[in-house]
Amino acid sequence: MPTYHYRCKACSQEFEEFQSMSDDPITVCPKCGGETHRLISGGTGFIFKGSGFYTTDYKHKGSGEPKKESSDSGEKPSPPPPAAGKDAKP
Repeated sequence: MPTYHYRCKACSQEFEEFQSMSDDPITVCPKCGGETHRLISGGTGFIFKGSGFYTTDYKHKGSGEPKKESSDSGEKPSPPPPAAGKDAKP
């Protein structure tokens, strides 16, 4: 249910009312009894909080794998050590 903002035409009192969208607008000021009208509100928008919102919540377009950072040294990664098993040499 939305919160509606009203202003009295007689005393300029502004107030908010938590109403259903199907409820009739409030026409009487609770302070002076004068005529009121509903104000147009901008509503709420997106609020981005925290760091890394885009990188953690959306997939990257392309190959489906995240981008890997390149090393400036130009060195290739070393191969993994051999597995210790029955074919391994002591």
